[in-house]
Amino acid sequence: MAAYDIVIVGGAIVGSSIAYYLREEGFAGSIALVERDPQFTFSATTLSAASIRQQFSIAENIRLSQFTLGLFRRLKQVFGADADITFRENGYLILASEEGLPVLEANHVAQAAEGADILLERAGDLARRFRWLSPEGIVAGAWGRTGEGWFDAHALLMLFRKALRTRRIDFITAAVAGIDRDGAHVTGVTLDNGERLEAGVVINAAGPNAGKVAALAGLVLPVEPRKRSVFVFEARDRFDDMPLLVDPSGIYVRPEGSVYITGGAEPEDTDGPADPTDFDPDWPLFEEVIWPVLATRIPAFEAIKATRAWAGHYDYNTLDQNAVIGPHPEVENFLFANGFSGHGLQQAPAVGKAVAEFIVHGGYRTADASAFGYERIRDNKPFRELNVI
Repeated sequence: MAAYDIVIVGGAIVGSSIAYYLREEGFAGSIALVERDPQFTFSATTLSAASIRQQFSIAENIRLSQFTLGLFRRLKQVFGADADITFRENGYLILASEEGLPVLEANHVAQAAEGADILLERAGDLARRFRWLSPEGIVAGAWGRTGEGWFDAHALLMLFRKALRTRRIDFITAAVAGIDRDGAHVTGVTLDNGERLEAGVVINAAGPNAGKVAALAGLVLPVEPRKRSVFVFEARDRFDDMPLLVDPSGIYVRPEGSVYITGGAEPEDTDGPADPTDFDPDWPLFEEVIWPVLATRIPAFEAIKATRAWAGHYDYNTLDQNAVIGPHPEVENFLFANGFSGHGLQQAPAVGKAVAEFIVHGGYRTADASAFGYERIRDNKPFRELNVI
């Protein structure tokens, strides 16, 4: 039976970021990073649309993404001269109807207060700026001129994983099947291969599986998998100035090399968690919901050809679509880094830094995650993010 000071459950971008920053903050103890899918074939990290934005409704989310943006700006300095995640800083363009305008304007105020470079324009001005855009049904939009865009998720993950190989981290390929708890403390985890790991601290970074991992310790976490399909299509016209556009319907589209990707048509009022083994794209969403919206918003997309698709899962926080970060108030050596509801990839480095600072220094210093504490889950007091994409 092996013993570790810290066992991190989940080795994708969130878990790897935590392990990385623990060493950066000077933690000298033993760390195990447990991952059931070491090729990350079904990981939320690598199946995401891989983008970063500052267009959130609350300051705390903006700050987390700004930390990651700062890392992107210093990527070669941090990870070496060959570090490259092909960051395309084309921005987000979030459109609003008359009904949605007050929320867009309020969000813009919050973003401006945090120094985000977001331009709020009326529909006619946007149509002149982006000649391919139809202003039908919209009154305004918010465009991130800098600090927003998309990147290679797998490349970012591999930068962290490669860095961990020189930082005395034990990589364990297994799923966690049980968590031992003695009153107010967790004492270890049992793996699906029968091995038991003693643990001084357990960190839940299990993505869409986080709710089940918390339940193994007898704790309630309202995080469940929600399936999201991403579709790839070809179009005759190329719009190199296109940001990641978000229609008032919630459907998004952006360039990806010589093609485009789109998604966002899933209804919010689902009947519960997705089947965690279901990775089949929902093609009817593209044909019946997405395509008509794209053709209306971008007339050149009336004639497009879908070529392929994939599906992944969000770690969806059913309380308020915001992350849960930090210790459980009654089981203080069990920590959460869960429930990002679609913005975990862009916030993972900041969360890694925050959790590492909390463990090493006893509190947050650089990335303050106190607003995302578990207490609001216990008290059923949502801290809601309105800009969930």
